[in-house]
Amino acid sequence: MVETELYDLLGVSPNATEAEIKKAYRQKAKEHHPDKNINDPDAAQKFQEMAAAYETLSDPQMRHIYDEAGLEGLSGGGPGMGGVDPADIFAQFFGPGASGGGMNFGFDFGAGPSRRRGKGEDTVIPHSVTLQDLYNGKTLKLSLEKEAVCGTCQGTGGKSGAKPKPCAICDGKGWTTAQMSHGSYLSSSRVPCSNCGGTGEKIREKDRCKKCKGEKTVKEKNRQEVVIEKGMADKQRIILAGAGDEEPGVPAGDVIFVLTLTPHESFERSGSDLLTNATITLSEALFGFSRILITHLDGRGVKVTSPPGKIIKHADTIVLRGEGMPVHKQPNTKGDLYITFTIEMPQDEWFKTVDQKTLLSLIPPKKPDMEPLPEVVTTVAFEEADIEAVRQRYFPATDFFDRGFASQFGEGDEDDWEDDEDDERFGGPGEPECRPQ
Repeated sequence: MVETELYDLLGVSPNATEAEIKKAYRQKAKEHHPDKNINDPDAAQKFQEMAAAYETLSDPQMRHIYDEAGLEGLSGGGPGMGGVDPADIFAQFFGPGASGGGMNFGFDFGAGPSRRRGKGEDTVIPHSVTLQDLYNGKTLKLSLEKEAVCGTCQGTGGKSGAKPKPCAICDGKGWTTAQMSHGSYLSSSRVPCSNCGGTGEKIREKDRCKKCKGEKTVKEKNRQEVVIEKGMADKQRIILAGAGDEEPGVPAGDVIFVLTLTPHESFERSGSDLLTNATITLSEALFGFSRILITHLDGRGVKVTSPPGKIIKHADTIVLRGEGMPVHKQPNTKGDLYITFTIEMPQDEWFKTVDQKTLLSLIPPKKPDMEPLPEVVTTVAFEEADIEAVRQRYFPATDFFDRGFASQFGEGDEDDWEDDEDDERFGGPGEPECRPQ
């Protein structure tokens, strides 16, 4: 065994079976996936390295070559590679168009200026949306800036007829050697040359294009239309294929909008269901009501009539079928709306105006002391308190979802939108992309 770095990344033994390697990768990928570790700046790098390790170890032929000759065996096209360029295999992980913004990691095979790459760098843009936006749908018209291939030199970076020279720093290879620390040991890896950007070539200053200054690309602004479809979910991505940064000789990258839902003051969402609260008076709780209870997310008033003779208790919940969130891609199909009731008790001033003896005779009697009486009874003072202030101080994460309402609410939680993708997202290397909208 020449080296075990790839096995160490997945946390498995060099003797691990294919099933053990796959299981370890899925667990590690879930743990380090950038979508679930947005506060960890190294999450994308860890995810990419593990994906590259899995790509190698899950292929019996490549695993054999790695076991025999290590990464150098792969980069040198060792026995049994059949002429396959490992740079092509790993381009999706380490090329400028790779998920993760073009970062380069410890398994960059650096095939020099002839190395083929998948596409240009993707641009990820978080975008805040309201629950109304996801309920009603919305179209955004935005002005975006991107790198575009220079139209003057057509992406060559030089004047007409000017020819680039081999880079003096990397001797035309396009890469240099860097040291990577892995705890108790160091390993060498190839990284793109910072002087020539990994191309292996450099144009003399006097021969550079005047517009792009030899950079081959220029800044360009364009208008883009982003459609937020009804029923989309928090963290869902909208991909504008080919609208991202351009590079000479490769397809343009994508612009990826990541939807971030802001909390709503009245409604909560879970999958295709909605939950809200309505306040009714004591009279309505006892004798019923027929009125507009809420204003919906599309501005409609929703009128509800309670059944005759039905007494509504505090925290009772009703369900309005088909009044929940639109189902994505099926906007005419909606989930359910759950309404939890709060009973508004009369004010002290009202109580003083009524005949209290008559009122007492009409309502259920007071409860007596419990039986049997405790051996010790302590009399304490009656003092009012602000329970919401107490909740915010000691239990800030608790909300009305935790009060036992509507056991059916949220069947088919919107987290299922992510869970349904798990097999695709973690079953193979790299980060999957949503289909262009």
